[in-house]
Amino acid sequence: MELDLVEISPKADPPVCKITDYSKFLYQQKKKQKEMKAKATKIVVKEIRFGPQTDEHDFLFKLRHAEKFLQEGAKVKAFVFFKGRSILFKEQGEILLLKLATALEELGTVEQMPKLEGKRMTMFISPKKK
Repeated sequence: MELDLVEISPKADPPVCKITDYSKFLYQQKKKQKEMKAKATKIVVKEIRFGPQTDEHDFLFKLRHAEKFLQEGAKVKAFVFFKGRSILFKEQGEILLLKLATALEELGTVEQMPKLEGKRMTMFISPKKK
């Protein structure tokens, strides 16, 4: 009958087998995997860049963008970029990021606190579950 004995779950006791066409079985498995991959949620990370001397108006402008990103369900990576001697203002950069975190408290949770890596201080904020 040109059918094959296919082992479905080898870890079961006793192992489960099925008599089917093996190529058809492989096709159905690939189709299931493709469906699962399509249903998986893709995490989008949006970046917002600040300078250590960022003014209030610019901060509010970028805050509104961060709010929009979190409402859409994307993660926000906020970072302060230090150029040249501005690395002396590490505290100002950290204060700026913590201010952003408190402003976005009702929309998202801080995933990673501000951390200095080379010339940039980064912080991740993920959206709250609905």
